[in-house]
Amino acid sequence: MADLHILRHHGLGLPAARKIAFKWAEHAEQEFGMSCSYEEGKTHDEVCFKRSGVDGTLTVTRDRFELDAKLGFLLGAFRGKIESEIVKNLDQLLVAKPQVKKQTSKKK
Repeated sequence: MADLHILRHHGLGLPAARKIAFKWAEHAEQEFGMSCSYEEGKTHDEVCFKRSGVDGTLTVTRDRFELDAKLGFLLGAFRGKIESEIVKNLDQLLVAKPQVKKQTSKKK
């Protein structure tokens, strides 16, 4: 069995990071056939993902994304490719930060 550990720091805060994590989970379900569940918390959220040959979690906090996964025997042979694909997808989502509406005050 091969293990994956990916850590990405960010300065988005939890609400914006949560939006990215939702997008990541949607992508994992659509592109890789993962079954994902999402749990929101006060200080962190957790995305649990699973499919034949892989299971893991993506922990989301106000300042980091931390992914831990266990790959089965067959997928372990492709560990490098799988890791690079996850890193690429997560980095793309982090670069394309979700737009957060700014409140504007109107002067009268």
